[in-house]
Amino acid sequence: MNLPEIWKSTLESRVTACQEAGLFRSVRVIEERRGAHVQVNGHAFLNFSSNDYLGLATDVRLVEAAKKELLQNGVGSGAAHLVTGHSKSHQALEEELADFLGCEKALIFSTGYMANLGVLSSLAGRHSRIYQDRLNHASLLDGARLSGAKLIRYAHRGLPEISKESDGASLIVSDGVFSMDGDLAEVPELADLARRSGALLVIDDAHGIGVLGHGGRGVLEFFNLDSGDVPVLIGTLGKAFGTFGAFVAGSDLLVRYLIQKARTYIYTTAIPAALAEASRAALRIVREESWRRAYLQDLIKYFRSGVSQIGIPLLPSHSPIQPLVVGGAETATRLSKRLQEQGILLAAIRPPTVPEGTARLRCTLSAAHTHADLDRMLDALNLLREDFFETIP
Repeated sequence: MNLPEIWKSTLESRVTACQEAGLFRSVRVIEERRGAHVQVNGHAFLNFSSNDYLGLATDVRLVEAAKKELLQNGVGSGAAHLVTGHSKSHQALEEELADFLGCEKALIFSTGYMANLGVLSSLAGRHSRIYQDRLNHASLLDGARLSGAKLIRYAHRGLPEISKESDGASLIVSDGVFSMDGDLAEVPELADLARRSGALLVIDDAHGIGVLGHGGRGVLEFFNLDSGDVPVLIGTLGKAFGTFGAFVAGSDLLVRYLIQKARTYIYTTAIPAALAEASRAALRIVREESWRRAYLQDLIKYFRSGVSQIGIPLLPSHSPIQPLVVGGAETATRLSKRLQEQGILLAAIRPPTVPEGTARLRCTLSAAHTHADLDRMLDALNLLREDFFETIP
């Protein structure tokens, strides 16, 4: 069915506006994926735009775990968790995640976005105040808006001023590792403020769990904290774990409450049990193969040293997220295309994902990369630095 004329005209003008502003987005079709290498339109590329931090997305052990469950119980879960979609695989994964993170319970959501929407919209209401870091992920901001609470955004990596005027409970919400800058929230200070003010601290550690800390327990382990310091911990399975889905970890009471009230948990189909089994296999690897994190940290240091020697400025990130800020959206797009011509896939990140004037190439490192892969990237950046970067002495 064709769109009504008024809608056709409206949408065409909006799309044109995106194109003219250098903000038009399009889908890139990945035909094949092997570790840090992908194929697009028949061409091979070295991929530096993946969140597969530990290189597990194509690990044969995850594939075999999923395959076994697929052969036994099929593809789909068939229903929401609270109907008939919650299998023994989901239950085992929740119990193992809770044990791994040192929490009483964990609850699986279908995506990280849905976890954040469900948690914030069910915990807060129109009499609540939600204090959020200015650079929090869009899903956290959307969750706050959906709740109807008063949203107050504080300076990046700062501390909010908690108002005593609210007649409802307050929440402090932050990314653990910020997805576009790669830096870490001041979680210990936020935890201390939450204790003193009576606010509930919510940390989305999507980019930290599996990566940070000797055991891979994320920002809590990195800062020597536990579930008593961060009562609501959110994580994803589609990044360091290499699979799909998300979870919330905390107390038994928190999980029981979310099961009753989190609409994005109640009213959606559960992830396939095969993915839960793949995630269980990934969790075992995360626990047993600490060398992956050690190697990843070595790659991070190697990359930062190499970029520094070239003279390109970097943001202060010691996570796998290494942004190369170039400023304008059009500049970021041109740089991405120039790198693509050299067989390197590095996507341009533009507003509104990042603030105006901070468009960038968000380079992400993975344990699937080699030092030779990084050398190839560094050589390409060196060739392009005079055209795209304000170099440092």
